[in-house]
Formats: sequence, structure tokens, C-alpha cells
Amino acid sequence: MEFKYYLGTKVFFGKDCIFNNRDEFSDFGKRAFIVTGKTSGKKSGALDDVLKVLNQLGISSFIFDRVENNPTLENVEEGGNEAAKFKADFVIGIGGGSPLDAAKAIAVLAVNRMDPRELYTNRFDKKPLPILAVPTTAGTGSEVTPYSVLTNNDAQTKMSFGNNDTFPAVAFLDPRYTLSMSRDTTVNTAIDALSHAIEGYLNKRSMPVSDLIAEQALKIFGECMDSLVKEDFNYDIREKLLYASMLAGMVIAQTGTTLMHGMGYSLTYFKDLPHGKANGLLMREYLKFNYENAGEKIDNILKLLNAESIDELGNILDKLLCQSISLSKEEIDFYASQTMKQKSTYNNLRNVTREDVEVIYQRSVG
Repeated sequence: MEFKYYLGTKVFFGKDCIFNNRDEFSDFGKRAFIVTGKTSGKKSGALDDVLKVLNQLGISSFIFDRVENNPTLENVEEGGNEAAKFKADFVIGIGGGSPLDAAKAIAVLAVNRMDPRELYTNRFDKKPLPILAVPTTAGTGSEVTPYSVLTNNDAQTKMSFGNNDTFPAVAFLDPRYTLSMSRDTTVNTAIDALSHAIEGYLNKRSMPVSDLIAEQALKIFGECMDSLVKEDFNYDIREKLLYASMLAGMVIAQTGTTLMHGMGYSLTYFKDLPHGKANGLLMREYLKFNYENAGEKIDNILKLLNAESIDELGNILDKLLCQSISLSKEEIDFYASQTMKQKSTYNNLRNVTREDVEVIYQRSVG
């Protein structure tokens, strides 16, 4: 019973939480740098709500809406330069995982003259600008984690950085902002959240507190499974999915992820698969691989998800994902070598070899 637990984010959850807690914005200064993508912030209504509150409080703002899907180091460097020019007091990330992750990097680069590759050292001369997070998807949980996952083209993969100073100071989670998500985005982000809960649970760094939160996230996800299959995305389901995503984010904020994420990054980088979909394609074989070392926990996962077996869960995921891909032997060999470079791979409860990774790829997407 020795562990540490730290969550650096104040969370407001519920309908109209931005308006009901508008005074929170005043604590961070008079110049807000808004980081978002081209569509999600506007389409969801979140950007308009934030701008209304900032105007009411007399806070000036600059909108950086050039965040790429799976933002690169070059993309966040551009944002950091713009934030420095604007002399921002704080950063507001609005959107899915890409804008929220980019906001964390931009908060660092706005006040530190450094090559963006140095972000991965997690050492910054100056403390990053405060970050406020407004998620518009229910998947990444980035609003309650310190992690920023960025595409590193030099390494041909996605890599993460983060320390206690990159936790968002405040997160506003309004389920209304997730109502505009398409069917595919809803499913893919939900499976991303599911993978966070599972990987945090099956993790060398798991602890009693994180396990309790993971189990609650899995239970809620289990309550949503039929609705996901039937595409019944009413407000109550959106609320549950956003809550489960937040809980799963709280889990990986303590534990990090494991093998499934490490393997999924290559499928995203080279095959352009959405992150959650990549994880979902691997989940069946990932669970089978880990059953030898974590059978009791995996049985509990299945119980919480109302699945009789790993294969039943895998069949449900196949219905949700509606996609299969094939990889050549050369691709599998290369992706396996990329996976073994990922720190998350070494959090896995069962020790992993390159040969193990190759087999999981072959059985999942080979």
C-alpha cells in the first residue's frame, strides 16, 4: 500500500458549466490564447460559449485554429510563436485530443525558447502558461492528464511528454459539446477512453486508487455498450461517455498507458487510422496476450463490460469499428521495432518481446 496520487486539475462537469463558473477565467489574466481545430470548436458551440464569457469578463483573446489532426512538433512550434507574440497570460484548449494536447505544448513553447523536440525532456526553464481545457469529444481524457501526444516525423511515430506543470489548471466538461460528434467519431473516441481504462488497470504502475476509478469507468462504459452498437446517442449516453472518458483520463494520469497504445501509434502514423480505432483493432489480442499474467483482472473487465468472454468483446468491437486492414510482413517487422521504442510498452503487466508484438499484429491485422 505504497503509492502517490496527484491530480492537478479542477474539474467542472455538467450542462452550462462554463457559464455557471465563468469567474474561473478571471483568475488567469487578461489575455487568452485559444487553441482549437478548424471545425470542432465552432460546430460544438464550445468556442462561441468561451468567447461570450471572455467578452463578458473583458478578457481579450486570439484564436489559433490551425491545429492539425495528430499535431506535429512543427504545428505546436507555430502556435507557441503566435502565443508569445500575443503575450498570452493563459491558454484555452477547445476540441478533441489534438487541440488539447497541442494547447499543452503551446503553453510550454510560449514562454520557453527551445526546439520543440526538447519538449520530450520534460524540463522547462520557465513554468508553462496556465491551461484551461474544454473537451468536445469523449475519448482522450486529455483535460485531466499532463500528457501531450505529438507526431514526431523524425521518429515516424507519436510520442508524449508531460509533467505536473502541464496538467490543465481547470477543465470544463459540458456534454452538450459532444452532441455534434459523428457516429464514427463517437465510437472511435469511446474506444479510446475504453483503452485508457483497460491499460491503466492492466499496468505495472496501477494502484488501489487508480483501479477503483478504472473499474467505475469500465462499469459506465458497459452501460453504454448497447447504445453504441445501436447508434442511440441521446444526451444521457453522451453524458455517461464524457464522464467515463474523464475517469479513464484520471487513471492514465497516474499510470500511463501500455502495449496497446505503443502498437496503435504505428497504425495511426502509417495507416492514418484514428487513434481509438487503432487501439480497438488490437484490443482482443492484447487482452488474450495479458490473460496469463492478469486473468483475474481481465475477468473483472469483462464482467464490468457485460461480456462473457474476450472473443465476445472482440466481436462487439468488430461491429463498432467496421474496418479491417492488412499488413505485410515487412510492415509488421517495422511496426514491432517502433513499438519496442515506446516507453508505454514497458508498463505492460506481462513483459513484452518484439516477437510478441509481431504475433499480436499478425493476429489482429496481419
